[in-house]
Amino acid sequence: MFAITGITSKVGGQTARRLLDAQQPVRAIVRDLNKGAYWAERGCEIAGADMGDAESLARAFLGAEGVFVLLPPNFDPTPGFPEVRATISALKYALQQAKPGRAVVLSTIGAQAIETNLLTQLGIMERELETLPMPIAFLRTAWFMENSSLDVVSARDAGTVNSFLQPLEKPVPMVATYDIGRVAAEVLQQVWTGRRVVELEGPQRVTPLELGATFSKVLGRPVQVKAILRSSWGELFRSQGMTNPEPRMQMLDGFNQGWIEFESGEAGSRKGLIELESVLDLWSDSRASKTEVQS
Repeated sequence: MFAITGITSKVGGQTARRLLDAQQPVRAIVRDLNKGAYWAERGCEIAGADMGDAESLARAFLGAEGVFVLLPPNFDPTPGFPEVRATISALKYALQQAKPGRAVVLSTIGAQAIETNLLTQLGIMERELETLPMPIAFLRTAWFMENSSLDVVSARDAGTVNSFLQPLEKPVPMVATYDIGRVAAEVLQQVWTGRRVVELEGPQRVTPLELGATFSKVLGRPVQVKAILRSSWGELFRSQGMTNPEPRMQMLDGFNQGWIEFESGEAGSRKGLIELESVLDLWSDSRASKTEVQS
């Protein structure tokens, strides 16, 4: 039995689907049992647990051959990251109590960076969980290609994409959530000892300018990419409701300045199969369908 946290997310869902494709038993861990109906229909066992509740997590992990751990994202953390530290503490306790055969933990490119930024939360998680006695693998992934779905409407309607990633000609490591789920399911079914790190990105790195060109190809219209001035980020993020935008800004600085990178570098990372164009095709079709229904 493989227990999957975050199964209602893109990555968790893809991981579960790939395990089911391999005829493996899956336990879907959900906070709201009503959200488990989709997975129950596909033959999954359903377990209710909150990621901050150590006892319910321990019960959900009990008897699992492997556990997939996906930390709930917090894009606006309090200084010092107290929220994520509490969740990590609950996760660590649950894994210690349940003693699954192995764990695969979704981490990130740059988890090893010493500079404090939004991704530091996952670096904290790695340092806490790597002391556990069971075999553990940290799946460090690149920037999600699916983040570009937020740009579909402006690209389609206004022909523009605003980019925090800059210079616009600098290649960015990106990966599709399908590839993340595929590799996570593959690693979960493997046997190893101790700590592993798997670093994963897409077939090739993509510049923001190439992102715009891909949007142009998919949408059949010119799309211009514009760099958002660094000096405007703080005010912009606060206007969107953030109270502590500095970690997010520092993360973007890390990508732009190059200190958020895989520990093994581009040459040492595993490469996925899915191209950016395939992801944008899917999201553009999805957004177009929703617009037609609403109109």
